[in-house]
Amino acid sequence: MKKSVLISSSCLVMIGLSGCTTGSFPGGLQNANPAVVVPNVDATLDIDLSPSRGEAFAPPIRPTLDTTQTRPDLPPPPPPTARTVEDFDTTTAEDRAEAVVTAPVAGERRLGQTIASLGSPTEPGIWFKTPLVSSVGMGRIEYNGTSIAVELRPSGGAVGSGSQISLAAMRLIGAPLTGLPEITVYGG
Repeated sequence: MKKSVLISSSCLVMIGLSGCTTGSFPGGLQNANPAVVVPNVDATLDIDLSPSRGEAFAPPIRPTLDTTQTRPDLPPPPPPTARTVEDFDTTTAEDRAEAVVTAPVAGERRLGQTIASLGSPTEPGIWFKTPLVSSVGMGRIEYNGTSIAVELRPSGGAVGSGSQISLAAMRLIGAPLTGLPEITVYGG
């Protein structure tokens, strides 16, 4: 049985060369069985079997947002050329002022405390992903006496596995961007 692999339009490699003899076939081989048709090695094949090709395998250039976990008035994503904290934080001064909470909200309950790390800076808005909630909703977080309103998003992790905080929220509470602040979470 003969198998062939097309390397380029002018080269044919034969694997399992039993039944081949020396002759005038490209590479010095010829087909020992004249009833078997040898493929035309000059034919152009437009087949790409690489798993990294095609729409089904093409990774997104930038992460896509899960629209079920975002507010309709979400700030725009950062530009592809973003390099600084200010470039990545696309919230407006109005958004930031609206998020600052000076007094506890009536009807809210304390969900717990969690350690938070900086989430993806490419996800705009003032949000907090935590295993302390199971659905998207508005809530409040508190750190060192500073309290802000955030969109609470479920992280999908186990309780106690930690949380993620948006760049804008991290800046608003005054936590170091490379730190792991312990944050108290409130939900309504």
